[in-house]
Amino acid sequence: MTAVRSAAGSVLRERRTIGALLAAAVFLGSWVVLDHGYYAHGRISDVGVYQGYGLEMRLGQVPYRDFGVEYPPGALPVFLAPTYAGQPTDPVDYARWFARLMAVCGLACLGFVVLARATAPAVAFVAFSPLVVGQLMLTRFDLWPMVFVTGAIVAFLRDRHRLGWVALGWAFAVKLFPLVLVPLAVAWTFRRRGRGELVRGVALWLAAAASVFIPFAILGPHGLWESVWGQLGRPLQIESLPASFLTTFGHPSLTVALNSVSVGGYHGLRVLTTSAQVATLAALWVAFARGPAEESRFVRYAAASVCAFVVFGKVLSPQYLIWLVPLIPLVHGRRGVAATGLLAVAAIDTQFWFESHRYGLYETEFRYAWLVLARNLTLAAILATLVVPAVRVSGRPVAPPGAPGTPRRSRG
Repeated sequence: MTAVRSAAGSVLRERRTIGALLAAAVFLGSWVVLDHGYYAHGRISDVGVYQGYGLEMRLGQVPYRDFGVEYPPGALPVFLAPTYAGQPTDPVDYARWFARLMAVCGLACLGFVVLARATAPAVAFVAFSPLVVGQLMLTRFDLWPMVFVTGAIVAFLRDRHRLGWVALGWAFAVKLFPLVLVPLAVAWTFRRRGRGELVRGVALWLAAAASVFIPFAILGPHGLWESVWGQLGRPLQIESLPASFLTTFGHPSLTVALNSVSVGGYHGLRVLTTSAQVATLAALWVAFARGPAEESRFVRYAAASVCAFVVFGKVLSPQYLIWLVPLIPLVHGRRGVAATGLLAVAAIDTQFWFESHRYGLYETEFRYAWLVLARNLTLAAILATLVVPAVRVSGRPVAPPGAPGTPRRSRG
C-alpha cells in the first residue's frame, strides 16, 4: 500500500511539474504577443517615468532627497535594474529590458499560484493573463509587488509564517496596498501558531519594511513623507468609482494631481468614499477573524480585501487590475470561477478604453465614461461575489461565518 501511494504521489508531482512548465510556456508566448498587432498600438506607458528615476540613480542622485519619486522605495530596484542592460538612455531599449524584467516577475507570480495548489483553470487564467490584461503588463511595475504578495500568501498557506511576514513587509515597501492584508495575517498566525509566533511575525514585518524605508527616511525625510502623503491626500482620480459616476451622468470640473487627471472639489464624496473603503475592509477583517482559520477562507478574504481597496479607493488606475490577477483565481469553488470570469470582463473592458485616443477623449470630453463605470461596477460585482454568503442547494442562505448557530466550517 505504501508503495502504491508513493507511486501515485510521484505521478501527481510529475503531472504538476509538466502542467507548471506548460503554463510558463503559455505565459511567455502570451507575453510575446503583446508586442505585436492589436496590443502594440495606442499604448499609454509609464516606462519613461521609470527610466527617468533609474537614470537619476545611475548618476548618483539620491531618491527623495535630490529628486522626487512618486512611489515607495521598494519600487526603486525595478527602475534601476534596466539601466544596467543595453542602452539605458535609449527609451526603446530601456522599455524592452523593463518588459523582460516584468515577464520574470509574472513568471514568479505564476509559480506561486502553482505552489498554492490552484486548480488547472486558475493556473490557465494566470498563464493567459497578459492577453487578458494587455499592454499594462508591459508598461507598469505592478507585477513586482505581486511577487511578494503571492509569495507571502503561499508562505502563510504552508504555515511558513515568518517567511510570510517578511514577504508581506517587503510588499508593503513596494506599494502600500498590501497593508490591507496585515489584519488577515494577524488573525491567521494567531489562530494557527499562537501569540508568540504572531509577535515574532509582526516584528519581522516591521523589520522588513523598515529595512527599505529607513535609509531614505534618513537621507530624504521630507521627500519620502511627501511621496507617502501625496498618495493618501489625492483627490478623486477620474477613473475611480465615484468619479466615473460623475463623468457618466454629469460634467465635473477637472484638475491634475500627481500627473493624473482628477475630479476637483467634491470633498464630501471623497470622505464618503474613504469611509466606505475603511468600513468594508474592517468588516472583512472582523468576519475573517470570527470564522475558522481555513486555507480557502484565507485566500478568499485576501482577494476580497485587495478588491475592496481597489473598488472604494480614491484612485483606481487600470494597472490595479494586475493586483487581482494572481489572487482571484486562487478562490475555491464556483464563486472563484465567477469572480475570475468577471475579472476577465473588467480587464477586456479596460483594454478597449485605456488606449491613447479613446482615453484622451475620456479625459477631455468624458466620452467612453460609461465603459469606465461599467468596469468599476464589474469590480464591485467581483467583491460582492467574494463576500456574499454562499447559498445551499436548497436555496436557503447560509449565515455569515461566525454568526450565532452557524457551523464553524468554511464553504470556500
